[in-house]
Amino acid sequence: MKMLCATAFFAVIIPFSTTAGGRHCLFRIHAEANPNDTAVFALSVPAKFFGKEVSIEKVPRITEGDVVAFYPYPAANGTFGVLFQLDEHGTTALEALSIELRGSLLFVLINGRPVTELLVDKRVSDGRIYIASGLTKRDIDSMKKDWRLIGQRKR
Repeated sequence: MKMLCATAFFAVIIPFSTTAGGRHCLFRIHAEANPNDTAVFALSVPAKFFGKEVSIEKVPRITEGDVVAFYPYPAANGTFGVLFQLDEHGTTALEALSIELRGSLLFVLINGRPVTELLVDKRVSDGRIYIASGLTKRDIDSMKKDWRLIGQRKR
């Protein structure tokens, strides 16, 4: 059943990932949905870090179009972590999410695969999203093609 849910989840995500318009890195944040939402708006998936079945919104709340810069670093487990800086729209969307969805989960997908789940526990108004680990060198290379590093001048 979990495999069926995961397959359905990616069947929904893939069509959204083709609308990136020349981007090299796909970045999507999906919010936890109301479990009573219909299949038109939400999809049931297993939350791997929290060990429960949750519903997530099919349409992402934040995408790669909202990112202006990033800063990668090596994580202890051999993967990479990243700090993302969002533009004005993304900052507003993240702040609204952090107020509206306190206590729920956000699901982060990079290049079409789930990387982490974030628990919304406080208001975030600085427009920064921190991913502690789980990214590959290939992910970082694709990010370098799309965004500047935090601290560098705009392209």
